[in-house]
Amino acid sequence: MKRSDRLVSLMNYFWENPREHTALPVFSERYGAAKSSVSEDLDIIDRVMRHEGIGYLQTLPGASGGVRFIPEFSQENSKVFIRELCDMLEDPERILPGGYLYMSDMLGNPKMVSRIGRVLASTFADEQIDVVVTVATKGIPLAYAVASVLNVPVVIVRRDPRVTEGSSVSINYVSGSSRKIQTMVLPKRSLQEGANVCIIDDFMKAGGTINGMISLLNEFNANVSAVGVLAEADDEEDERVVDKYKSLVKITNVDGKNQQITVAPGNALD
Repeated sequence: MKRSDRLVSLMNYFWENPREHTALPVFSERYGAAKSSVSEDLDIIDRVMRHEGIGYLQTLPGASGGVRFIPEFSQENSKVFIRELCDMLEDPERILPGGYLYMSDMLGNPKMVSRIGRVLASTFADEQIDVVVTVATKGIPLAYAVASVLNVPVVIVRRDPRVTEGSSVSINYVSGSSRKIQTMVLPKRSLQEGANVCIIDDFMKAGGTINGMISLLNEFNANVSAVGVLAEADDEEDERVVDKYKSLVKITNVDGKNQQITVAPGNALD
């Protein structure tokens, strides 16, 4: 195989297998190339990835060493994309009753969701994460986008149990914004005890839903390593019940009367 063909194939391999450790002999056998040639190929790919701000190749030394692709959005690319999100969300036609914004079009756009997932996942690049957890329903696309980059499974917390999922653990929690008692459940087989979890949600107001998920995960002795949301509401009337989280955008003002929305970058890049 020519080097140009090999480079394309390697790029596709890394893109399909993020964070997966692969020994160099695997590539040598796959392409019928010497280790020195493969090493040169990897140097080229790593240089291009870093230049484009899409990630890098991490070399693992030792007898069982090899390489793995760490997908990341650079700070510069992330800032540009988050600014685009702010501009999109400031469209006054998105205003809904109760101070919420219509975001279903964004969450239904595969390209948009993929980019959101890459930016969120980049903020957790240094964390050891075993599984991404979200609550049904709007957070599901984001959870899968983040999990795809982290190369981990997704677990979905639901409002009521399903017969097809076996026995479940359920808790009651207080919604941070409405102050209502609600229920969420998680099948016993869905999560291993002691797992490192990343919680993903589309919107956070006071944080009651996320706090409920944290309480539910405590029943599995899980470690919540990270919490990420697409948008948070900056509402002084609602006391925030979640402290440690990362958000891409912050909705600071929704004026339905004057049809004005103010959206600023969140704390994801802080």
